[in-house]
Amino acid sequence: MAIRRTTKVDSGFSMSSMTDIVFLLLIFFLVTSTLVNPNALKLLLPKSTGQVAAKATVSVSIKDWRESGKDYPITGDYYSYHINGNEQPVSLAAAEELLVEELSGEDDPTFSIYADRSVPVEKVVEVMNIAKRNHWKVIMATSPE
Repeated sequence: MAIRRTTKVDSGFSMSSMTDIVFLLLIFFLVTSTLVNPNALKLLLPKSTGQVAAKATVSVSIKDWRESGKDYPITGDYYSYHINGNEQPVSLAAAEELLVEELSGEDDPTFSIYADRSVPVEKVVEVMNIAKRNHWKVIMATSPE
């Protein structure tokens, strides 16, 4: 009795390892997609390397009056909101109404925020929330260094 040895190679392809890889990739992309914050505000930050001609936008200025020692009765604190460089300060609610008037009818509504360096971030975010509620774009204006 001779023992026969077969040298037949298994030509079948096992899909189990391929499905494991696809499953792991699926889990990876699901986990990483939840890390992206869908509620983040989109900012159009100005570039400092070159000058680009931009369309005229509506501007919101936030001024800090703490150095002057007076507060504005309209806003009730040391910060005032000004639309399009107007010297008359307005409250945040009135600023939203004025922005709605200014930006209604535009196909790509955009406004710029000019804030003093000493203005707290929460005051800037309050103005950004106005843009988020109304689905507008925001440009955060900065000065070159």
